[in-house]
Amino acid sequence: MKKIKEVLVVEGKDDTKRIKLAVNADTLETRGSAISDETIEQIAKLQETRGVIVFTDPDFSGEKIRNIITREVPGVKHAFLNKKDAAPSAKGSLGVEHASVEAIREALSNLYTEVPDSEPLITREDLWDLGLLAGPTAKKKRALLGETLKIGYTNGKQLYNRLNLFQITPEQLKRALDEMENGQNEE
Repeated sequence: MKKIKEVLVVEGKDDTKRIKLAVNADTLETRGSAISDETIEQIAKLQETRGVIVFTDPDFSGEKIRNIITREVPGVKHAFLNKKDAAPSAKGSLGVEHASVEAIREALSNLYTEVPDSEPLITREDLWDLGLLAGPTAKKKRALLGETLKIGYTNGKQLYNRLNLFQITPEQLKRALDEMENGQNEE
């Protein structure tokens, strides 16, 4: 198994155990969404020395952690699991610890690196025109787009921010929407 240079930031020890089955990587556990100043300092130091990949659960707490790290430690990489890949087989909440080895490897092969303070490549008007901000199918389209681009689920504001933070081009967006449309026609 190839060693991942960057340190994966995850939420807990069960996430670490699951990741170790899929890849050879070091992890740093936030132990919940109330990230301490000490943990942020550790993440910042790791970003300077080895690089960091944020790999949190695709739920509210995971997004909260991701947003705090993005704000406090610019330039980190992100890996996203689709909600269906993080669903437990029985009762419980979404989590990296429930993902298959294949889903974890897939998420880690589709990393996005933040480009803070960059000029937006996609406008809110573009997203509006594409039916991603409002309308009866906007929420479903955003969910499918998040899966297709592997950037996680977002609301309208988050979609605009995430597309531009990761410098996704209008061409990449169009390709993803075409792929979604073609995939839906096959179902």
